[in-house]
Amino acid sequence: MTLENGDSFEGTSYFPESVFITDSLLYYGKGNTSKAICIHRALDRKEVAGKVVLCDYSTKINVSQQIKEVERVGAYAAIFLTDMSFSLYATQYSIPSLLLPTASGKLIKEYVTRERNPKVKSMKFVFTKLGTKHAPQVANFSSKGPNPISPRVLKPDILAPGVEVLAAVSPIISFIKVGSYDLVTDYQLLSGTSMATPHVAGVGALLKAVHPEWSPAAVRSAMMTTAYAIDNTGTILKSQLTGLSGTPLDFGAGHINPNKAMDPGLIYDMGFQDYIEFLCNLGYTKKQMSVLIRRTQWSCSHKFIHDLNYPSFTAVLTNETRYPVAMNFSRVVTNVGNEKAVYRAHLENIPTGMRISVKPKILTFTRKYQNRSFVVSIELDREFPRGVLGDGLLVVRKIENVAAGPNNRPKLACVIAESGD
Repeated sequence: MTLENGDSFEGTSYFPESVFITDSLLYYGKGNTSKAICIHRALDRKEVAGKVVLCDYSTKINVSQQIKEVERVGAYAAIFLTDMSFSLYATQYSIPSLLLPTASGKLIKEYVTRERNPKVKSMKFVFTKLGTKHAPQVANFSSKGPNPISPRVLKPDILAPGVEVLAAVSPIISFIKVGSYDLVTDYQLLSGTSMATPHVAGVGALLKAVHPEWSPAAVRSAMMTTAYAIDNTGTILKSQLTGLSGTPLDFGAGHINPNKAMDPGLIYDMGFQDYIEFLCNLGYTKKQMSVLIRRTQWSCSHKFIHDLNYPSFTAVLTNETRYPVAMNFSRVVTNVGNEKAVYRAHLENIPTGMRISVKPKILTFTRKYQNRSFVVSIELDREFPRGVLGDGLLVVRKIENVAAGPNNRPKLACVIAESGD
């Protein structure tokens, strides 16, 4: 968008039509807070109709409500000031609209307040900008951990594309009404877990095609141990909602990486009995267990949940935890890479008050599908910072395949968090 004074601004819009707005009067409810924020029934059609309306940011109203008000009074187009680019779904752009950061809004408000007849020189739509930073990010609607039923198993597992994904839809059903026209299409931008899930399922199908002998647990392990948690600026993946660096409770093991998942080097596999042991620790009754596993007989050895052969470690601390405290995590890894391989443990970002050891530090494999076990021991003393859940403490352990090179680098995330109750 360019103002008549020559100032140009770039924002976010999913308005579906390739319109070009020129020399349009710009309206802003200066001196009237209700009109300035485009609150319900505040705007006057006589003042607004046929103009581009500027709606200021406010915690009292969201953008989806503002666009309804602007449309109600016959505005030609709208500019919404917000730092949340996800404030409108693609199906809500019923009139030409642009989301601009509040920092840009300051200059626009100065212009529209100063000029007697402020104008928008031009507004263009249907452009695609590549290389946006920071990317990827954790979507504002993405489910976050911990899992309240079993917080000792890190959730979520993985991050996958799920925001404004171009998806196939029925061409006989209207997806948006623009003016008096109901628009239909073969493809539509959609967001949600329902968009991320097909990506993960597709990667799972590809992995099964390449490795038909892998179990579901092996497929999940390959995805998790090859995921990445660094964005295109070289920093930890950020939360779209807060703009702050996320934690494993936001993105799990990280963003899915299909090509690397085909060759993870090591996998953390599980069989039917492992799941039975897990369920036994959740305190289900015999009747509930029978319904879940569809068997009338089973055995439980009452292993600790944190010894579940999962490709992550999670230690849950409470306000009643007495320091120093120590925990051990046992894991078994299977070599699915080169027949002869050596993996060495590597620890990163260990905070003050925490000590981590891995035994053995080196795992040697002489054949494919060979198993090796190791134990990760964590010790926390009184210097360990409390409440690190909010600070996003992340300890990443990499096991490097010395024989095969840098392509096989499974990693494990360990979240140490203090809960409230």
